[in-house]
Amino acid sequence: MGDTAVVVGGGIGGLAAAIGLRRIGWDVTVVERAPILEDAGAGISLAANGLRALDELGVGDAVRDASRGQYSGGTRTPQGGWLARMDGSALEKAVGTPIMGVPRSTLHRLLRDCLPAESLLIGSEADRVEQLDPGTVRVCCGETVLDADLVVAADGIGSKVRSQLFPAHPGPVYSGSTVLRAVTERAVDLSTDFELTWGHGAEFGHIAFHDGRAEWHAVLSLPAGTRFADPLDELRSRFHTWHDPIPALLDATRPAAVLHHDVDELRTPLPSYTVGRTALLGDAAHAMTPNLGQGACQALEDAVTLAAALATEATVRAALARYDAERRPRSQAVARAARQAGRMGQRLSHPLAVALRNTAMRLTPSRAATRMILRHHAWVPPRLS
Repeated sequence: MGDTAVVVGGGIGGLAAAIGLRRIGWDVTVVERAPILEDAGAGISLAANGLRALDELGVGDAVRDASRGQYSGGTRTPQGGWLARMDGSALEKAVGTPIMGVPRSTLHRLLRDCLPAESLLIGSEADRVEQLDPGTVRVCCGETVLDADLVVAADGIGSKVRSQLFPAHPGPVYSGSTVLRAVTERAVDLSTDFELTWGHGAEFGHIAFHDGRAEWHAVLSLPAGTRFADPLDELRSRFHTWHDPIPALLDATRPAAVLHHDVDELRTPLPSYTVGRTALLGDAAHAMTPNLGQGACQALEDAVTLAAALATEATVRAALARYDAERRPRSQAVARAARQAGRMGQRLSHPLAVALRNTAMRLTPSRAATRMILRHHAWVPPRLS
């Protein structure tokens, strides 16, 4: 088996894949089109499956030290009534850890710091991937040409590599929701670690960080491409009657810090995550809506599973077949579940449907809710040691 790889994309999934491959002895180059690897983004929740993957990559403890456990909170109505309470202690007892909240920039930095600077090719875009022969694959980045035994396409939801490998695939589609998010400029007095609030066609949520700041997000059911001249002022207008601490979170935010993205997804599943000696990973393979908070966790699962397969199988071909067989069914099932969760959450707007949903949530025992969460969180990674 060969031992050189090119990872296209320097996001969470791409960096995790590079770390995993290096841990099994491969020489790895990460190609990232951004001229500077900035630690940007808002916040992220990491469930047990993602944390276990990070443990196998050797960065789990560092991430936990920078995170805050989500023990308290839950789902509320805009008036502040509780639909469901979070029992982080019960979840920790079941899977060994609560969900952890961390700034996305911190997670990205901790992953990047695990790689030597010379393995990062920044400011270069992969124009095409070529299978030269059964044993070599080439990545062309302008005038730079990289030959390798394996290419990992982790270039996100708009993956150029995926488009090249699957030209007939329809690609990402708009989910019907747009999201605005930011990290507060200063600490905010919060009584819970994590909350979601569901209104009619709108959602507001927050993740508390260990330094007292918080990430918040607002999800709205709007036509694709909708943008606001003053996003923060627009959100103050839409959410000013919603319960505390929503107004306080908005007031603690700089206008320039607000990010606004339409939520796209790969609604049509890919028929395979591998073609020749190229493997798709993360959003390039299975971009999903954020309703279960599993996007990054699934990418981390991908990274560890790919490295483990390459470490134990006799050939790259056999390893990629195993990767596809293990990752495609699970990640596509999680994507379907996330889509369904969105339909039953923020996407609901009819008053009767909202009332029925709210009643069902209030009547669902917390133990049953924990069991539903465990379907996605209770994943055990293959060992890389």
